[in-house]
Amino acid sequence: MNTKAILSTAYLGPIQYYSKLVEYPECIIEHCEHFTKQTYRSRCDIYSPNGLKTLSVPLIKRNHRQAVKDLKISYDVDWQKLHWRTLESSYRRSPFFEYFEDDLYPFYHDKKYDFLIDLNEALQQEMLVLLKRKPNYSFTSEYHKEYTDADDYRTIISPKESLEADVNFSVKIYSQVFETRHGFIPNLSIVDLLFNQGSRAMEQLQV
Repeated sequence: MNTKAILSTAYLGPIQYYSKLVEYPECIIEHCEHFTKQTYRSRCDIYSPNGLKTLSVPLIKRNHRQAVKDLKISYDVDWQKLHWRTLESSYRRSPFFEYFEDDLYPFYHDKKYDFLIDLNEALQQEMLVLLKRKPNYSFTSEYHKEYTDADDYRTIISPKESLEADVNFSVKIYSQVFETRHGFIPNLSIVDLLFNQGSRAMEQLQV
């Protein structure tokens, strides 16, 4: 294992993603790759009363080879209100939702970001503050297909990939609000871990 990891940008990234931000001394966030659909770059998975629920950030129509850093968010539909209502209905009964509610509320009511990477970065910084973890990453200025000095998770951390593809990640069980209905769901968004575990969330992220 290298001392550096390269990650994609992520919208409220999964536990697997944040484990890299904790585990590696240095991370690099990819801003120059071509956008890939149906990945954590513009979506997150949470635990709703009906089970797994995906929240997606809508994007303005783009060309096929547009770089992630150039992607603009669409506000034709009030997705912020929809995401917040879904988070509320999913986690209002969790032990720590009220503790973190005021920290997340502005991102869905008061703030608007033109670019996806700016929204993702602002939320990521907020998540690290709540985890009491200092940022340890930089951003790419050009695209490289391969890295010899960094472990590359740009395609491994994906809803399309099995968790077994990541030999450096192991699932840790914790209590979830609706697990008596649908069982434990692994590797959900970091907010699932925070709302359910609070200050103990860091224990889940450490190897």
